[in-house]
Amino acid sequence: MPGHRDFDVLRPATLADATALLLRPGAMALAGGTDLLPNLRRGLHEPRWVVDLGSVAGFGDVTCDADGWHLGAGMTLAAVARHGGLGTELPGLAEAAASVAGPGHRTVATLGGNLCQDTRCVYYNQSAWWRAANRFCLKHGGQTCHVAPQGRHCHAAYEGDVAAALLAYGAEVEIVGSVSGPRRSPLHRLYRDDGAAHLTLAAGELVAAVHVPRPQRGTASGYRKARSRLAMDFPLAGVAAALRVEAGVLAALAVGVTGTNSHPLQLAGTDELVGRPVDDETLRALGKLVARQVTPMRSTVTAANHRRLVAVAAAERLVRELAAAASAAPVPGSAPRLAANDA
Repeated sequence: MPGHRDFDVLRPATLADATALLLRPGAMALAGGTDLLPNLRRGLHEPRWVVDLGSVAGFGDVTCDADGWHLGAGMTLAAVARHGGLGTELPGLAEAAASVAGPGHRTVATLGGNLCQDTRCVYYNQSAWWRAANRFCLKHGGQTCHVAPQGRHCHAAYEGDVAAALLAYGAEVEIVGSVSGPRRSPLHRLYRDDGAAHLTLAAGELVAAVHVPRPQRGTASGYRKARSRLAMDFPLAGVAAALRVEAGVLAALAVGVTGTNSHPLQLAGTDELVGRPVDDETLRALGKLVARQVTPMRSTVTAANHRRLVAVAAAERLVRELAAAASAAPVPGSAPRLAANDA
């Protein structure tokens, strides 16, 4: 690659081998490569070793049992999007996967890779000469966040799609490579509010699988994504919701948001809306929760306040549609599927 030093590609056969190789200084994991390879071309990373996970046995397997869905982190987004069982029980996840980039990307991009993809910013995702001309930035090689020059916090935004849906479903991730052995953790604990170091994984650790509980009967769920272009673009804001309606009022509501913060957001305060009808007043209250918790900054070419308004509108519209679908035709053991249209 132009302007990049040589690196060696290692192809482990097991997760244990992969995590051992990732402990080497300068080692980086490669799954589908749709995020890593463009960053390598721009000189944003300089690995000595690239650990290719494509040959790891069972890394993309999917099973379902009484405990829920168990999705290997190496499962491609195309496989997630077209899986019949996931489309029926977890339509928000299938819709989120189907909204990522283009068909060619989704055939190689992986579930784990989308969860762990790098944060993005107009001052970071540029060529090396462009960044050098601007004295680099706090996320890579510089001392200043050009988004907020007076602070010492990186505001690069997390723009993966599937995390929002998985947060709404209460998913957990299985992490391997820890000295104490494999562990399961709520998905939100995979992230921290720091655009420069948004993952909590330690050296040598990998997301091996995602575990999603099966939704309760009558649950409706979906994903709504707004973007500058109708295809192959990152979200200005992406919103997922999972809810149940009983006797005309909300019995449960969970919302995940992506594209606005340095980490995917599990919306707090939705329990306060349980027991209320999904009317204009309730939707305004939901919108206020979103507006208070999303923190878009000038990290994209679109105005920050516009992204906040988009997140609010997407959440309100999605919850209204899901509540109407759940009230009109609840199907035991499954969830109505909505089209993944743009807000």
